[in-house]
Amino acid sequence: MSKKYVIGVDFGSLSGRAVLIEAATGREVATAVKDYTHAVIETVLPDGFTRLGPDWALQHPSDWMDVFAETIPAVLRESGVPAADVIGVGVDFTACTVLPTDKEGTPLCLIPEYASRPHAWPKLWKHHAAQDEANFINETATTRGEKFVNRYGGKQSSEWAVAKVLQIVDEDVEIYDVMDRWIEGTDWVTWQLTGKERRQICTAGYKGIWHKQDGYPSRDFFKALHPKLENYVETKLSSELLPLGAKAGEITEAAAKLTGLAPGTAVCVGNVDAHVSLPAVGIVEPGKMLMIVGTSTCDILLGSEERIVPGMCGVVEDGAMPGHFCYEAGQSCVGDHFDWFVKTCVPAAYTEEAKGTGVGIHKLLREKARALKDGESGLIALDWWNGNRSVLVDVNLAGLMIGMTLSTKPEEIYRALIEATAYGNRIIIETFRESGVPVNELYACGGIASKDDFMMQIYADVTNMDLRISASDQAPALGAAMFAAVAAGPERGGYASIVDAAAVMGKVRDKVYRPIPENVAAYDKLYAEYKLLHDFFGRGGNDVMKRLRQIRAETKGYK
Repeated sequence: MSKKYVIGVDFGSLSGRAVLIEAATGREVATAVKDYTHAVIETVLPDGFTRLGPDWALQHPSDWMDVFAETIPAVLRESGVPAADVIGVGVDFTACTVLPTDKEGTPLCLIPEYASRPHAWPKLWKHHAAQDEANFINETATTRGEKFVNRYGGKQSSEWAVAKVLQIVDEDVEIYDVMDRWIEGTDWVTWQLTGKERRQICTAGYKGIWHKQDGYPSRDFFKALHPKLENYVETKLSSELLPLGAKAGEITEAAAKLTGLAPGTAVCVGNVDAHVSLPAVGIVEPGKMLMIVGTSTCDILLGSEERIVPGMCGVVEDGAMPGHFCYEAGQSCVGDHFDWFVKTCVPAAYTEEAKGTGVGIHKLLREKARALKDGESGLIALDWWNGNRSVLVDVNLAGLMIGMTLSTKPEEIYRALIEATAYGNRIIIETFRESGVPVNELYACGGIASKDDFMMQIYADVTNMDLRISASDQAPALGAAMFAAVAAGPERGGYASIVDAAAVMGKVRDKVYRPIPENVAAYDKLYAEYKLLHDFFGRGGNDVMKRLRQIRAETKGYK
């Protein structure tokens, strides 16, 4: 009998990638990547003249379809694997990335009469322009004593579905009225493959305020947010939510022409890039926290019971692994602020040095930073260049660098930024532990985790924990492929459960980053200072960051 394969497609912030996996072994056979043509739409719509306000972040749905059209045929060509031997395909997505469509699934932004309306476009996860709406949701829910509040660390984020849909109602109610579906990107792209709208419990639970026992909040709650939202769940969402690993449908004839896959190939329900990565590193039990490190970092942790953890992004039963409560936390800015620093703050001499030595500017800065001793720079940063996701849940916070002098060098700032992300991660770990959710082992995946020994060692030293790294450089795509193998089922060469799939397909590297005692001691001192700054600027000791943000908005003429 011929070998069987599965495909995972991972939709990130700037690109999408497909990975072809041998189902029986987890061996990665081929990978292809497609950069989004429109990247992140932040200042002006593709029409070239409709400008966006501060903190907007949109995407183009055609970019997602281009990923299917280019990467799946590419991995089939590269591998020589016949389409008939691919038993399943699964997708994962950044979340909450959500869009309005008509009843047929056509994004409103692709309908000419709405193309110049910003709210007709998909809102990327890091669209933070709905912070006022998030604040109102939090105030309303707290006042009403809604049960869901504590499951999300006490706050709903501006990144999530309800804040984003409330912003549409507040700013362009016609778009709300004409949209038939308000749907996560991961469910929408699955719809395009199968011709069927099928939603899952992961995004509904973490981003949409759904609970396994209680369902969505009441009509009265949504009406309290805005009268237009009274029937939001019934009219814009879906009453059916499928478990992870369920079969959403099969590849249609149209999708077969687009992708090169065989009609009838099983398609798994969608998933989220962070949550889908757990089985890719073999995590199927509580106490093991996975950091998905990229432009931002998402932390996923399984628990055996539902606990209230301040500032977490949510706890959902069966939300990532059947039979467990899964906690989500994260940091809004990691790789993003390294890129910001390189693009805006690095002197020309460093760029020329990098060219002369034949290395990238990031690698040059890391090598220079590696030569420094812990604490040698005299700098500490707060990692809030894109606001704070956990544990403060406040996008109106901003970055900070303290300790600079006229002798401060770029590599010292760069190292301080790396260290800040490690301190932020330690805050999250300590908050889980203080709330009764054990964190016994630490894992990481993603491009930075796979490539950056220097940064991963800092994380091990700052957290004083062994750190294991995914064997795959494409852990989310691998995880999506593993769930696809479950959707296909053992009778077609897949697996009966994700636990069975993880036992074979999930792997970590042999190398383990172990904390170095003298580094741990040095970082304990620096972390204590970070914690003081974190609480002073983040918990109301001094709201200067928010006041400056308001002054900036007023000066630019924004609300």
